[in-house]
Amino acid sequence: MAIPDKRMTEEEVVGELRDGMTIGIGGWGSRRKPMSLVRAILRSDLKDLTIVSYGGPDIGLLCAAGKVRKAVYGFVSLDSIPLEPHFRLARQSGSLEAMELDEGMLLLGLQAAAWRVPFLPTRAGLGTDLPRVMPELQMITSPYPGPDGGEPEELLAMPALPLDAALIHMNRADQGGNGQFLGSDLFMDDLMAMAAGGNTFLSCEQVIPTEDFAKHGSFHTQRISRLMTAGVVEAPGGAHFTECPPDYGRDEAFQREYALAAASPETWDAFKQQWLDLETEAEYQKAVAARRAEGGSR
Repeated sequence: MAIPDKRMTEEEVVGELRDGMTIGIGGWGSRRKPMSLVRAILRSDLKDLTIVSYGGPDIGLLCAAGKVRKAVYGFVSLDSIPLEPHFRLARQSGSLEAMELDEGMLLLGLQAAAWRVPFLPTRAGLGTDLPRVMPELQMITSPYPGPDGGEPEELLAMPALPLDAALIHMNRADQGGNGQFLGSDLFMDDLMAMAAGGNTFLSCEQVIPTEDFAKHGSFHTQRISRLMTAGVVEAPGGAHFTECPPDYGRDEAFQREYALAAASPETWDAFKQQWLDLETEAEYQKAVAARRAEGGSR
């Protein structure tokens, strides 16, 4: 069977997105984020976005650029730097609407969207202030007896989080949109892809022939199906400055510089001019390579 060719550029992916969309971004904190696609959004006129993410610099950068109306997240962290500073500034300024969830609640919201059901019941969030501060979270009484035949439990009904589009990054992919992760964790990228109903755009370190997946890892690593994806972008270094093992680790020096740039509008403008106000992803990667050659990154 012939494999369709879904290869695209970052700019072509952004051309498929629209103002006001709800976009899921894969990865986890500062780990295997589709940063080349995030940078393409920064170069675009897109605005008024709702971002659903186990957040890291994806949310931070998009907030700093004024692209985000609402963020739905289980956390927003740079991992080695606990709190994403650019996201923090957006929250403190009141410019960002937020839906703050337990990590498990976010997983269930994506799972419900993937399964096309309106909600999934959970004990996560019970005993917290989440139902009070977010009245959109409803409770539901189980139709079945409780433990040991007791009274039915009252559970939190986590609503589905359907996505208009999803952006994820894999280590390897074929031209048809099948994706392979080679690190220790898929994170929730498969749920992101399914919650987007086939409108997922996958960037990867390398596009390879379908038959070569087995050379890199077992079939267990081939978790993204071409049925989930609408486009594939070959983007070596595309997760920088987040980690993408085993291809490369996190660029901690660059990440510290990025975090420190939140100190003032002046420091952010300087960082932005050097690293983000570039016309293409190729220019960004060239600048990163030059920095690495000078010993500025590791």
